[in-house]
Amino acid sequence: MGPLDGVRVLDLSRILAGPTCTQLLGDLGAEIIKIENPNGGDDTRTWGPPFVTGKDGQPTDLSSYFLCANRNKLSVAVDIATDEGQETIRQLAAQSDIVIENFKPGGLAKYGLDAATLCAADPALIYCSISGYGQTGPNAHKPGYDLMAQGYGGIMSLTGEPDGQPMKVGVGIADVMCGMYASVGILAALRHRDQTGEGQHIDLSLVDSQIAWLINEGTSHLTTGKRPIRRGNGHPNIAPYQVFATADGHVIVAVGNDSQFRRFCGFLGLDTLPDDPRFATNSARLNNREALIDALVPPLAALEIDDVIEGLEGCGVPVGPVQTLDQVFASDQVAAREMAVTVACDDADTGAVRLIGNPLKFSATPVTYRRAPPGLGQDTAEVLRRLKIKP
Repeated sequence: MGPLDGVRVLDLSRILAGPTCTQLLGDLGAEIIKIENPNGGDDTRTWGPPFVTGKDGQPTDLSSYFLCANRNKLSVAVDIATDEGQETIRQLAAQSDIVIENFKPGGLAKYGLDAATLCAADPALIYCSISGYGQTGPNAHKPGYDLMAQGYGGIMSLTGEPDGQPMKVGVGIADVMCGMYASVGILAALRHRDQTGEGQHIDLSLVDSQIAWLINEGTSHLTTGKRPIRRGNGHPNIAPYQVFATADGHVIVAVGNDSQFRRFCGFLGLDTLPDDPRFATNSARLNNREALIDALVPPLAALEIDDVIEGLEGCGVPVGPVQTLDQVFASDQVAAREMAVTVACDDADTGAVRLIGNPLKFSATPVTYRRAPPGLGQDTAEVLRRLKIKP
């Protein structure tokens, strides 16, 4: 029984931002009814390989991409382009606490499934709309994709090597963070509704949420008016705080203050470096970053990763490896924190699928993994019967 047990979410979203939000709500105990087009379902079902192999040895409609954001959900196949489908959605919405969608602004109005219509029918309904640029503004009509949001919102201008191309983050982080903001907004709206009985419309955009997590680089620009530059794996406000090559790979060193810098230099045998006025303070090190890095690279390159980590951990300097995903998921830390979970799945040839765990650890209402990501429409009959839906 999770903290959201008894809350029902009608999920009209697909791809990643909306499904990330609803998977999180589902992990917390909410019932998630995922509406999918009978002709193919969520786009990400086809975003493979890899796919889960079925008991017949053939690929299923469970791509690894679909798996990442669709556990703890019921799949109901409904064609909202038909009168019957629209009536089904209206009846489902009337029995739901939350509706979430990521159609283009105005795209659901022609079906009578927009926020204004459904919230008028049920003033207690919480309706969350996710779009590329939001429901207002000059770009509201434009489609939204993670890559476009990363470009428009500025994060790509900060990511990559100084002399290289602007670079996107390696995963759809704008989508994921938008889904996280959506979940926070929905929980706040639930709190408001429980106190007042009043629902509301939440308007969230990929670009807005991406701009929001420009954090210190964004406020640095607002403070100075200057355009930040790409620094690869370096930090704009701390040095040395980056990836360094070693004799057998790469290691992260994150020196956060002057005393750590002195211990770091002592480990490398560079005892005089902290007394050099160019490097004595963090501000000085930032102003002389290139000379500092030139001094640090050779001694680190002569050492092996394990020796660097053991040595710096021993003298209290933050340090860590750059792990590949096989190393990540094989680690004792992942096992201890249950960040890789196995969930029973009748469609899979092995009878189960492996998924990434939820990072939330509750003392009283733990996260639950009740359902594997569903096959397209597998719950249609059961949900419509249980909720007495008659198209």
